[in-house]
Amino acid sequence: MIGLKKIKPFIELIRIDRPIGILLLLWPTLWGLWIAGHGQPSLKIVIIFIFGTFFMRSAGCVVNDFADKKYDKDVTRTQKRPLASGILKSRHAMWLFLTLIGCSFLLVSQTNRLTLELAVIGVLLASTYPYAKRFTYLPQIHLGIAFGWAIPMSFAAQISALPRECWTIFIVTIIWAIIYDTEYAMVDRDDDLKIGVKSTAILFGEDDRFIIGLLQILMIFGLFMIGNAADLHQQFYLSIAITALIFCHQQLKLKERTRDAYFKAFKSNNYVGLVIFIGIGTSYYFQP
Repeated sequence: MIGLKKIKPFIELIRIDRPIGILLLLWPTLWGLWIAGHGQPSLKIVIIFIFGTFFMRSAGCVVNDFADKKYDKDVTRTQKRPLASGILKSRHAMWLFLTLIGCSFLLVSQTNRLTLELAVIGVLLASTYPYAKRFTYLPQIHLGIAFGWAIPMSFAAQISALPRECWTIFIVTIIWAIIYDTEYAMVDRDDDLKIGVKSTAILFGEDDRFIIGLLQILMIFGLFMIGNAADLHQQFYLSIAITALIFCHQQLKLKERTRDAYFKAFKSNNYVGLVIFIGIGTSYYFQP
Protein backbone atom coordinates (compact mmCIF):
# COMPACT_ATOMS: atom_id res chain seq x y z
CA MET A 1 0.00 0.00 0.00
CA ILE A 2 2.86 2.38 0.80
CA GLY A 3 4.35 1.81 -2.64
CA LEU A 4 1.00 2.45 -4.30
CA LYS A 5 0.55 5.69 -2.37
CA LYS A 6 3.92 6.90 -3.65
CA ILE A 7 3.17 5.94 -7.24
CA LYS A 8 -0.41 7.28 -7.35
CA PRO A 9 0.56 11.00 -7.70
CA PHE A 10 2.76 10.14 -10.70
CA ILE A 11 -0.09 8.15 -12.24
CA GLU A 12 -2.34 11.17 -11.80
CA LEU A 13 0.32 13.49 -13.20
CA ILE A 14 0.61 11.57 -16.48
CA ARG A 15 -3.17 10.87 -16.58
CA ILE A 16 -3.00 7.08 -16.89
CA ASP A 17 -6.23 7.10 -14.92
CA ARG A 18 -7.75 9.38 -17.60
CA PRO A 19 -6.67 7.95 -20.97
CA ILE A 20 -8.90 10.14 -23.17
CA GLY A 21 -5.96 12.43 -24.06
CA ILE A 22 -3.82 9.47 -25.12
CA LEU A 23 -6.64 8.15 -27.31
CA LEU A 24 -7.23 11.53 -28.98
CA LEU A 25 -3.55 11.57 -29.93
CA LEU A 26 -3.48 7.89 -30.89
CA TRP A 27 -6.43 7.80 -33.30
CA PRO A 28 -5.10 10.25 -35.93
CA THR A 29 -1.68 8.63 -35.58
CA LEU A 30 -3.27 5.31 -36.54
CA TRP A 31 -5.15 7.00 -39.39
CA GLY A 32 -1.82 8.16 -40.77
CA LEU A 33 -0.07 4.82 -40.31
CA TRP A 34 -2.86 2.86 -42.02
CA ILE A 35 -3.13 5.22 -44.97
CA ALA A 36 0.64 5.48 -45.36
CA GLY A 37 0.87 1.68 -45.29
CA HIS A 38 -2.17 1.23 -47.60
CA GLY A 39 -3.89 -0.80 -44.92
CA GLN A 40 -0.83 -2.90 -44.07
CA PRO A 41 1.50 -0.79 -41.92
CA SER A 42 4.64 -2.29 -40.45
CA LEU A 43 3.83 -3.99 -37.13
CA LYS A 44 7.11 -2.68 -35.72
CA ILE A 45 6.23 0.91 -36.65
CA VAL A 46 2.71 0.55 -35.22
CA ILE A 47 4.10 -0.69 -31.88
CA ILE A 48 6.68 2.11 -31.80
CA PHE A 49 4.00 4.75 -32.37
CA ILE A 50 1.56 3.29 -29.86
CA PHE A 51 4.17 3.42 -27.11
CA GLY A 52 5.49 6.73 -28.42
CA THR A 53 2.00 8.20 -28.20
CA PHE A 54 1.77 7.14 -24.58
CA PHE A 55 5.18 8.59 -23.67
CA MET A 56 4.70 11.89 -25.51
CA ARG A 57 1.17 12.47 -24.23
CA SER A 58 2.38 11.72 -20.71
CA ALA A 59 5.30 14.12 -21.15
CA GLY A 60 2.88 16.76 -22.40
CA CYS A 61 0.73 16.34 -19.29
CA VAL A 62 3.78 16.76 -17.06
CA VAL A 63 4.97 19.96 -18.71
CA ASN A 64 1.39 21.28 -18.80
CA ASP A 65 0.93 20.80 -15.05
CA PHE A 66 4.38 22.25 -14.39
CA ALA A 67 3.52 25.38 -16.36
CA ASP A 68 0.01 25.67 -14.87
CA LYS A 69 0.64 24.73 -11.23
CA LYS A 70 -0.08 28.26 -9.96
CA TYR A 71 -3.18 28.63 -12.12
CA ASP A 72 -4.48 25.13 -11.35
CA LYS A 73 -4.90 26.05 -7.68
CA ASP A 74 -7.68 28.46 -8.66
CA VAL A 75 -9.54 26.15 -11.08
CA THR A 76 -12.18 23.84 -9.63
CA ARG A 77 -11.36 20.91 -11.92
CA THR A 78 -7.57 21.05 -11.47
CA GLN A 79 -6.87 22.28 -7.92
CA LYS A 80 -6.17 18.73 -6.67
CA ARG A 81 -3.58 17.90 -9.32
CA PRO A 82 -0.29 16.63 -7.76
CA LEU A 83 1.78 19.74 -8.56
CA ALA A 84 -0.96 22.25 -7.76
CA SER A 85 -1.69 20.59 -4.42
CA GLY A 86 2.00 20.25 -3.54
CA ILE A 87 2.00 16.45 -3.32
CA LEU A 88 4.76 16.43 -5.96
CA LYS A 89 7.53 18.99 -6.38
CA SER A 90 8.71 20.65 -9.56
CA ARG A 91 11.91 18.58 -9.57
CA HIS A 92 9.84 15.39 -9.64
CA ALA A 93 8.00 16.68 -12.69
CA MET A 94 11.18 17.63 -14.53
CA TRP A 95 12.84 14.27 -13.95
CA LEU A 96 9.73 12.48 -15.09
CA PHE A 97 9.46 14.70 -18.17
CA LEU A 98 13.07 14.00 -19.16
CA THR A 99 12.57 10.27 -18.62
CA LEU A 100 9.49 10.20 -20.83
CA ILE A 101 11.19 12.23 -23.56
CA GLY A 102 14.19 9.90 -23.38
CA CYS A 103 11.93 6.87 -23.83
CA SER A 104 10.27 8.55 -26.80
CA PHE A 105 13.57 9.25 -28.54
CA LEU A 106 14.75 5.71 -27.84
CA LEU A 107 11.69 4.46 -29.71
CA VAL A 108 11.94 6.88 -32.62
CA SER A 109 15.64 6.07 -33.03
CA GLN A 110 14.46 2.66 -34.27
CA THR A 111 12.89 4.30 -37.36
CA ASN A 112 14.78 6.60 -39.74
CA ARG A 113 16.48 9.98 -39.86
CA LEU A 114 13.50 11.91 -41.26
CA THR A 115 11.27 10.66 -38.46
CA LEU A 116 13.91 11.55 -35.88
CA GLU A 117 14.24 15.08 -37.25
CA LEU A 118 10.48 15.52 -37.17
CA ALA A 119 10.43 14.18 -33.60
CA VAL A 120 12.65 17.05 -32.45
CA ILE A 121 10.05 19.52 -33.75
CA GLY A 122 7.35 17.45 -32.06
CA VAL A 123 9.05 17.78 -28.66
CA LEU A 124 9.31 21.55 -29.10
CA LEU A 125 5.62 21.78 -30.00
CA ALA A 126 4.55 19.67 -27.03
CA SER A 127 6.81 21.56 -24.61
CA THR A 128 5.66 25.03 -25.63
CA TYR A 129 1.91 24.39 -25.89
CA PRO A 130 1.13 25.03 -22.17
CA TYR A 131 2.59 28.53 -22.44
CA ALA A 132 0.54 29.49 -25.51
CA LYS A 133 -2.54 30.20 -23.37
CA ARG A 134 -0.62 33.04 -21.70
CA PHE A 135 -0.23 34.98 -24.93
CA THR A 136 -2.99 34.02 -27.35
CA TYR A 137 -6.66 33.10 -27.38
CA LEU A 138 -5.81 30.36 -29.87
CA PRO A 139 -3.79 27.79 -27.87
CA GLN A 140 -6.09 25.10 -29.31
CA ILE A 141 -4.42 25.64 -32.69
CA HIS A 142 -1.03 25.08 -31.05
CA LEU A 143 -2.37 21.88 -29.48
CA GLY A 144 -3.73 20.75 -32.84
CA ILE A 145 -0.36 21.24 -34.50
CA ALA A 146 1.37 19.39 -31.64
CA PHE A 147 -1.07 16.46 -31.81
CA GLY A 148 -1.18 16.52 -35.61
CA TRP A 149 2.61 16.38 -35.87
CA ALA A 150 2.31 12.62 -35.34
CA ILE A 151 0.88 12.45 -38.89
CA PRO A 152 4.00 13.51 -40.83
CA MET A 153 6.04 11.43 -38.39
CA SER A 154 3.92 8.36 -39.13
CA PHE A 155 4.28 8.82 -42.90
CA ALA A 156 8.03 9.43 -42.53
CA ALA A 157 8.44 6.26 -40.49
CA GLN A 158 6.30 4.16 -42.84
CA ILE A 159 7.32 5.38 -46.30
CA SER A 160 10.11 7.96 -45.72
CA ALA A 161 8.05 10.58 -47.56
CA LEU A 162 5.46 13.29 -46.86
CA PRO A 163 2.85 13.12 -49.67
CA ARG A 164 -0.15 15.41 -50.11
CA GLU A 165 -2.56 13.15 -48.21
CA CYS A 166 -0.22 13.37 -45.20
CA TRP A 167 -0.79 17.11 -44.94
CA THR A 168 -4.53 16.76 -45.56
CA ILE A 169 -4.80 14.44 -42.56
CA PHE A 170 -2.58 16.85 -40.60
CA ILE A 171 -4.94 19.78 -41.28
CA VAL A 172 -8.03 17.71 -40.45
CA THR A 173 -6.40 16.69 -37.16
CA ILE A 174 -5.77 20.35 -36.31
CA ILE A 175 -9.42 21.22 -37.00
CA TRP A 176 -10.56 18.30 -34.89
CA ALA A 177 -8.30 19.35 -32.00
CA ILE A 178 -9.76 22.87 -32.08
CA ILE A 179 -13.24 21.32 -31.86
CA TYR A 180 -12.64 19.00 -28.92
CA ASP A 181 -10.25 21.22 -27.00
CA THR A 182 -12.66 24.15 -27.26
CA GLU A 183 -15.35 21.89 -25.80
CA TYR A 184 -12.88 20.94 -23.06
CA ALA A 185 -11.99 24.59 -22.42
CA MET A 186 -15.68 25.45 -22.08
CA VAL A 187 -15.70 23.37 -18.88
CA ASP A 188 -13.17 25.77 -17.30
CA ARG A 189 -14.26 28.98 -19.01
CA ASP A 190 -15.60 30.73 -15.91
CA ASP A 191 -12.45 29.93 -13.91
CA ASP A 192 -10.15 30.86 -16.81
CA LEU A 193 -11.80 34.26 -17.13
CA LYS A 194 -11.06 34.96 -13.45
CA ILE A 195 -7.39 33.95 -13.58
CA GLY A 196 -6.60 35.38 -17.03
CA VAL A 197 -5.96 32.16 -18.97
CA LYS A 198 -6.88 32.45 -22.66
CA SER A 199 -8.67 29.92 -24.89
CA THR A 200 -10.89 29.65 -27.96
CA ALA A 201 -13.80 28.99 -25.57
CA ILE A 202 -13.34 32.56 -24.29
CA LEU A 203 -12.61 33.99 -27.73
CA PHE A 204 -15.73 32.47 -29.30
CA GLY A 205 -17.95 33.61 -26.42
CA GLU A 206 -21.67 33.20 -27.10
CA ASP A 207 -20.90 32.08 -30.66
CA ASP A 208 -19.06 28.98 -29.42
CA ARG A 209 -21.65 26.43 -30.61
CA PHE A 210 -21.96 28.11 -34.01
CA ILE A 211 -18.20 28.26 -34.59
CA ILE A 212 -17.71 24.68 -33.39
CA GLY A 213 -20.48 23.69 -35.82
CA LEU A 214 -18.66 25.39 -38.69
CA LEU A 215 -15.45 23.60 -37.73
CA GLN A 216 -17.32 20.29 -37.61
CA ILE A 217 -18.63 20.88 -41.13
CA LEU A 218 -15.11 21.79 -42.25
CA MET A 219 -13.76 18.58 -40.72
CA ILE A 220 -16.41 16.49 -42.50
CA PHE A 221 -15.37 18.13 -45.78
CA GLY A 222 -11.71 17.40 -44.95
CA LEU A 223 -12.52 13.74 -44.31
CA PHE A 224 -14.07 13.52 -47.78
CA MET A 225 -10.83 14.98 -49.17
CA ILE A 226 -8.83 12.31 -47.30
CA GLY A 227 -11.06 9.58 -48.69
CA ASN A 228 -10.61 10.88 -52.21
CA ALA A 229 -6.83 11.36 -51.92
CA ALA A 230 -6.28 7.91 -50.39
CA ASP A 231 -8.80 6.23 -52.74
CA LEU A 232 -10.78 4.84 -49.81
CA HIS A 233 -14.04 2.95 -50.31
CA GLN A 234 -17.64 3.09 -49.09
CA GLN A 235 -16.80 1.84 -45.58
CA PHE A 236 -14.87 5.05 -44.95
CA TYR A 237 -17.73 7.22 -46.17
CA LEU A 238 -20.08 5.39 -43.83
CA SER A 239 -17.72 6.32 -40.98
CA ILE A 240 -17.99 9.96 -42.08
CA ALA A 241 -21.78 9.75 -41.83
CA ILE A 242 -21.51 8.30 -38.31
CA THR A 243 -19.05 11.06 -37.41
CA ALA A 244 -21.60 13.64 -38.55
CA LEU A 245 -24.19 12.06 -36.24
CA ILE A 246 -21.74 12.21 -33.31
CA PHE A 247 -21.19 15.89 -34.05
CA CYS A 248 -24.96 16.46 -34.00
CA HIS A 249 -25.08 14.79 -30.59
CA GLN A 250 -22.27 17.08 -29.41
CA GLN A 251 -24.24 20.12 -30.53
CA LEU A 252 -27.21 18.95 -28.46
CA LYS A 253 -24.98 18.53 -25.40
CA LEU A 254 -23.40 21.98 -25.88
CA LYS A 255 -26.89 23.48 -26.02
CA GLU A 256 -27.40 22.45 -22.37
CA ARG A 257 -24.76 24.99 -21.25
CA THR A 258 -23.48 22.99 -18.26
CA ARG A 259 -19.97 21.86 -17.35
CA ASP A 260 -21.04 18.23 -17.33
CA ALA A 261 -22.57 18.53 -20.81
CA TYR A 262 -19.45 20.23 -22.19
CA PHE A 263 -17.27 17.46 -20.78
CA LYS A 264 -19.49 14.73 -22.22
CA ALA A 265 -19.33 16.40 -25.63
CA PHE A 266 -15.55 16.49 -25.36
CA LYS A 267 -15.26 12.82 -24.35
CA SER A 268 -17.46 11.68 -27.24
CA ASN A 269 -14.64 12.65 -29.59
CA ASN A 270 -13.00 9.35 -28.70
CA TYR A 271 -15.78 7.70 -30.72
CA VAL A 272 -15.05 10.04 -33.63
CA GLY A 273 -11.44 8.87 -33.74
CA LEU A 274 -12.43 5.22 -33.39
CA VAL A 275 -15.14 5.35 -36.06
CA ILE A 276 -12.84 7.03 -38.59
CA PHE A 277 -10.10 4.48 -37.89
CA ILE A 278 -12.55 1.59 -38.39
CA GLY A 279 -13.66 3.22 -41.64
CA ILE A 280 -10.07 3.44 -42.89
CA GLY A 281 -9.18 -0.09 -41.80
CA THR A 282 -12.26 -1.78 -43.23
CA SER A 283 -11.94 0.21 -46.44
CA TYR A 284 -8.58 -1.42 -47.10
CA TYR A 285 -9.61 -4.83 -45.77
CA PHE A 286 -12.79 -5.11 -47.83
CA GLN A 287 -11.46 -3.64 -51.05
CA PRO A 288 -13.48 -4.76 -54.08
